[in-house]
Amino acid sequence: MNLVQLFIPEKGRRLGIVKSNILIDVTSKKENIKSTYDAFIESQKENAKIDDFLKDLIDGSNCTEYDYTQIFNHSPNDKNPFLLSPFDRNDPYRLLVSGTGLTHLGSMQSRDSMHTEEKSKESEPLTDSAKMFNMGLEGGKPKKYERGVSPEWFYKGNGNILKGPNDSLEIPEYALDGGEEPEIAACYIVDKNGIPCRIGFTIGNEWSDHETEKINYLYLAPSKLRQCSIGPELITDLEFNDLEISCEISRKDEILYRSGVTLSGENNMSHSLNNCEDHHFKYPEHRIPGDSHVHFFGTSKLSFTERKWNFNDGDQIKISCNKFNKPLINTVRKNEKVQTPIKILKS
Repeated sequence: MNLVQLFIPEKGRRLGIVKSNILIDVTSKKENIKSTYDAFIESQKENAKIDDFLKDLIDGSNCTEYDYTQIFNHSPNDKNPFLLSPFDRNDPYRLLVSGTGLTHLGSMQSRDSMHTEEKSKESEPLTDSAKMFNMGLEGGKPKKYERGVSPEWFYKGNGNILKGPNDSLEIPEYALDGGEEPEIAACYIVDKNGIPCRIGFTIGNEWSDHETEKINYLYLAPSKLRQCSIGPELITDLEFNDLEISCEISRKDEILYRSGVTLSGENNMSHSLNNCEDHHFKYPEHRIPGDSHVHFFGTSKLSFTERKWNFNDGDQIKISCNKFNKPLINTVRKNEKVQTPIKILKS
């Protein structure tokens, strides 16, 4: 099932289901279901899976229908209906955005190139990135009921940083650059018993600052504290095995970068999905009932490792995946405004 969230002027937020090019307005059938989160909470009350709950809800009903492509092409804050991110929270502080890195079979080369010089490395010791990647190759796919080696984990922020399709991704004034990361992300809600429930998968742009990270790998943590985007669809029954992702970056009418097809999904990763999820949710603070999570699973190719340019205001990033109907498109926005300095109060 392909879920979308949308906003219709004069009607507000809605939850939709996409079938071919038809967007079925679930909220027109049940007004209290305005989001993916609402649908999950209602399905839990009936002890049903979210897919089964929604299928029963719209089956035989005269829900309002829209042209999906038409709404997809509208920008946020338009006077027309437009898409939101397919997963969010009305309380953004109860949504944790995080990710794992060095999980894909080609990811080590991209990461390593940021922190090593272009010279012979045969006699040099392995970098920390190479060590972490090799650990994943050796122990990232454990047997059933066994815990494998932990992948790299990073924090991005709370729900306030989450952007949807056709929205802008900011380069703040303190950043050295922006950097696209075309990935698949999974969305979770922790149920009333503290059990994390995977709702589905979506296309993600884990927007980062690779210029800052390149200075020193210990700057990776602050380089991740940036906005990110997901969407336009959340697929609840996606098989996370073999996925083909591509990225295109354009400036006005000029194509600056094409990634070509890169492979994602569990068959192309050094860590299994279960292992990534186990290590994220092993922490009690990640299993608080009612909390939501968006978790990025990494990529194997970035434009940063081969481009000679930095992002400009207005650049467009389009990320496509063969299992999704529509791509995730975002526009870069450079923020030149200097933030107000923090005042330190004396005790």
